[in-house]
Amino acid sequence: MRFLKTYEFRGVKGYKLGWSLAGPPLMTAFCYILGDLMIDTGLSRMRKEVPALAAENRVKRIVLTHHHEDHSGNAAALKEALGARVYGHPLTIEKMARPSRILPYQTYVWGKSAPLEVEPFPEKIDTALGLMVPVHTPGHSKDHTAFFIREAGILFPGDLYLADRIKYFRADECLGTEIESLERVLELDFDLLLCSHFPRREQGRQRIQAKLAFLRDLYGAIVDLWKKGLSEKEIFRALRLKEDRFIQMFCFGNVSMMNGVRSVLRHYKNSL
Repeated sequence: MRFLKTYEFRGVKGYKLGWSLAGPPLMTAFCYILGDLMIDTGLSRMRKEVPALAAENRVKRIVLTHHHEDHSGNAAALKEALGARVYGHPLTIEKMARPSRILPYQTYVWGKSAPLEVEPFPEKIDTALGLMVPVHTPGHSKDHTAFFIREAGILFPGDLYLADRIKYFRADECLGTEIESLERVLELDFDLLLCSHFPRREQGRQRIQAKLAFLRDLYGAIVDLWKKGLSEKEIFRALRLKEDRFIQMFCFGNVSMMNGVRSVLRHYKNSL
């Protein structure tokens, strides 16, 4: 099944993309277009649809929030087909310069991203809605970048938000760094939160505040129990955390709630 749905967000076009062999997609991702600028390019499983909508909108510039395949999947194809220039954080440039290994579940759900030459962000990113500023927001990945348009009150947080409460984490996420990134974007004035998976039309700042509160509480509780001598598994049970067993098995353990416990302890120990 190929899934494509179009939304309008205060002058920004949003495209919800998903793919599966049969039935509804397990996961979906958004890319956004304002004027000739595209933010993220979606999964390569939708390589027929994304270049068509980019051509229809006369996309000339692309900015990537990070290198993950559900965000960069069509960047190389769009650059080749449309001559679009692709921009990213220095670490995104490094990641996208060569092929990378991904797990079977990532290949199935998203498809692979072809390597390409990504350029550094320009000093100014002019858009139809005003000047857009990149904000480095690591945690979900080291290269993760959000984009802020002050005049329009819009934040494109990539995967920084996702939800008020998170049920599972990638093995390479750093919750401590993500907390710092959430604090950083709360210094900005926005209300429209155009997340790459679950956009929020209203109360964008409140949604970021809610996730920050959730992660702070989780981080503090994990550290407190670790100081009392509890192991990872004991902390997990004491906090009554739950695993989504299907996601855990489908993703070969690369995505799980236990990863959140491990991430907190890893970050805290490194800070000592």
